[in-house]
Amino acid sequence: MDELLALSGVNTHIGQYHILQGVDFSVKKNSLTMLLGRNGAGKTTCLRTIMGLWRASAGKIHFQGKEITRTATPDLARLGIAYVPENMGIFAGLTVKENMVLAARGGALDERRLEWIFGLFPAMKKFWGSAAGNLSGGQKQMLAVSRAIAQPRELLLVDEPTKGLAPAIIAAMIEAFRELKRDATLLVVEQNFHFARSLGDAVAVMDSGRIVHAGAMAELAADEALQQRLLGLSLAAHQ
Repeated sequence: MDELLALSGVNTHIGQYHILQGVDFSVKKNSLTMLLGRNGAGKTTCLRTIMGLWRASAGKIHFQGKEITRTATPDLARLGIAYVPENMGIFAGLTVKENMVLAARGGALDERRLEWIFGLFPAMKKFWGSAAGNLSGGQKQMLAVSRAIAQPRELLLVDEPTKGLAPAIIAAMIEAFRELKRDATLLVVEQNFHFARSLGDAVAVMDSGRIVHAGAMAELAADEALQQRLLGLSLAAHQ
């Protein structure tokens, strides 16, 4: 089976609000799937529901063929799922090193993996002893991703990794994520369409809490009429 993650009829209520309304899509192993959609479509809620931070009120979520709909967040992490939230969630008062140690199993960082991470994000090595709160926005995002991969992961859920970043930093993130694709399966919420079309193997588009399109990223990138219908914009305008 080539599906690593599958959502079937997933509904999520937050208070009185019905956010996810029967979400169906899957993520193939060894791929990067982009989760796109207008603001308020339900993308972040989808990631948080997968990670167990919100509970699905109906439907099922399967990971590696096993149902995880009601699995607690710490247990999902032990299964090999990591989540990088939009707000990054780093500890500003701790150093880069201390943030990384907290993310490692048993507080022990694997030296070979750490060198691999430094290759992806050289700023982490440069600012190893610096307080995370003193990093730039791009460096904080790099730290958030580095923490998520401090140990090997099967699936990375990443919410808007390029939000607010300068074009040069986005270019560096594209190269880093291209390498990350070799190490793990990724589901990424993104608003930067240059990032999406550069890296995405597959795409799922959300609107009003539902998946309204799923397929190959290359097909969506080549069809401006479909982009306009689904997203209200043309990817060609976001080079």
